[in-house]
Amino acid sequence: MGGATAYDWIGWLILIAVFAVFEVLTVQLTFAMLAVGALAGLVGELLGAPWWLQLVIAALVALLLLFAVRPPLLRRLRRSADPAKTGIEAIIGIAGRVTVAITEESGQVKLANGETWTAHLSPGSAPLAAGAEITVTGVNGAAVVVAQSGAAS
Repeated sequence: MGGATAYDWIGWLILIAVFAVFEVLTVQLTFAMLAVGALAGLVGELLGAPWWLQLVIAALVALLLLFAVRPPLLRRLRRSADPAKTGIEAIIGIAGRVTVAITEESGQVKLANGETWTAHLSPGSAPLAAGAEITVTGVNGAAVVVAQSGAAS
């Protein structure tokens, strides 16, 4: 073979395996592109290329994939992602009703999704009586920040 020893191909296999493991952990397609570059270096080794040419082949293939193939693949993957809001994003803007009057200290609301939360007033909001309709404007720890419906910004 063209490398320093007859077993240089093992180094390429180890590099491919390491990149594959990191790709599984990160799922960003960066290490997948590096693994394919290392695969190209392995092919160079098996074809008898000198070690420096193997490195050049691996680097060029990896760079080509990173800059030409990875961006459109990521766009395609992200386009098919679930657009549904979750967590805090799903709560902000949701309507609800005051169940325990909200004063400067605290209160309680029942949101349209059925959840009951401790509530605080949005800055500049007046206290709200039980039964008032609200809109969630934010989340502060384990409490929602609310404003009277129509007054939310």
